[in-house]
Amino acid sequence: MKQPVASPVSTEERDCRKLSPRRRAYEVTMRSLLYLCAGITCALLLFLIGYILYRGLPGLSWEFLTSQESILKKTDGILPAIQNTIYVIIVTLIFILPLGVGSAIYLTEYASNRKLVAAIEFATETLSGIPSILYALVGMLVFCQFLNLGKTLIAGAFTLVIMTLPTIIRTTQESLKTVPASYREGALGLGAGKWHMIRTIVLPSSIDGIVTGCILAIGRIVGESAVLMFTAGMSTAMQDFFGKGGLFKSSGATLTVALYVYAKERAKYDLAFSVAVVLLVITFGINLCAKVMGKRMKGNKGGEKK
Repeated sequence: MKQPVASPVSTEERDCRKLSPRRRAYEVTMRSLLYLCAGITCALLLFLIGYILYRGLPGLSWEFLTSQESILKKTDGILPAIQNTIYVIIVTLIFILPLGVGSAIYLTEYASNRKLVAAIEFATETLSGIPSILYALVGMLVFCQFLNLGKTLIAGAFTLVIMTLPTIIRTTQESLKTVPASYREGALGLGAGKWHMIRTIVLPSSIDGIVTGCILAIGRIVGESAVLMFTAGMSTAMQDFFGKGGLFKSSGATLTVALYVYAKERAKYDLAFSVAVVLLVITFGINLCAKVMGKRMKGNKGGEKK
């Protein structure tokens, strides 16, 4: 007669059974609290996304997405705001990625003065916590007035570069520090140069953290309104980016500024929620692309090493 097979017991359950009743109750309580916190967080996130979609989807239409605002025609459109948002994101990333990743590589791999590195790290952490309105005032004084760029999208993008650069530097630094020292020693021991070792070993191993920093920066760029109201303007007209000086003289409202205008100045809350839906889609799409590119870069580097 076959004996019943005992169900497998996980390592956590086995360790929990070895504990005293008091320790076991404490372990179960803390684990339940962690699950509760995670469940509340997920529920709040789903509620926010669901409520935004519930309020915003009915107001979305092809005309709303592909036209501009017109008082004479009595139409509302956010195509200029979508173009301005994409322009600001691209210009900001073009500057912050090489500057931020390059600075983090230098501070982690090349800098020998530990006191100077510690001071720079403290400064970047401090700058990460400064309110955005202060960056807006600095950007207005430096880029708009001192450099005579005026209220343009390029001035807003430069201000966002200063604001998001500390985030990229710190996240990339922490990611580089997680790479084991044995990887570096093994590559150098095989005769690889320092830059070759960083490019082929360190960066592929830390690509997940770099992508995470990029996603955090994109989220802050897309969600920023105060900086862009002070430096980029609030125009809702279509901009000519390909005309003479268009890239440096165009000004206008991004999606977050348009959302603020619809919600606070015109009390058109349904349209504001529709703009919020577009922001969610753009942010999700960019984050998904960043994740896919990060996995491909990591996979390609892994294939090269094999």
